[in-house]
Amino acid sequence: MLEARELYRFFHTGDEETFALRGVSLSLAAGEIIGIVGPSGSGKSTLLSCLTGLDEPSGGYVIVNGERITWRRETERARIRARNFGILPQHGNLIPHLSVHDNLALQCAIAGALPLQLSGGEAARAGLAAALAADAPILIADEPTAEVDQASEQKIINLVAGRRASGKASLIATHSEALARQADRILRLHDGKIVDD
Repeated sequence: MLEARELYRFFHTGDEETFALRGVSLSLAAGEIIGIVGPSGSGKSTLLSCLTGLDEPSGGYVIVNGERITWRRETERARIRARNFGILPQHGNLIPHLSVHDNLALQCAIAGALPLQLSGGEAARAGLAAALAADAPILIADEPTAEVDQASEQKIINLVAGRRASGKASLIATHSEALARQADRILRLHDGKIVDD
């Protein structure tokens, strides 16, 4: 469903060059859950942005269900994203001036209580609902349980695990050990590279 080959991403700040990704390759099969773990600053969020075409890698490429998403115009990347991904970024998945209901309706339209009044945990759950609303083949989630209590974390874990039966895949960056245990595979990122245990 998803294949990334030799992804590099670097940023320039003045004369400094920072590598966020250093040759990351991975594949995600139908019905599979992959957990991405690593310390803050290891490249997890950058990797998810490159996989979904929200950011272009400096090198390498990404194929989504047989279609290359990298190095295309934004309109084409947006079309591929809408067809294939439910995306939960670490922050800001809801449009603040829309109600939760309208955020969910908008997500469904893109794919074929106001957020400002929600607590961190409520916003996280509503953001996940928006990411899952269109029942996309691939869920990409960045720390979906970061701001929730234990009961809400378990509900999120159940939602993610429940996607397996219908062949839906999930790739989740997480610090949650409970969520990581649901993964079929764990990829550890350190300093922009996948490392062995």
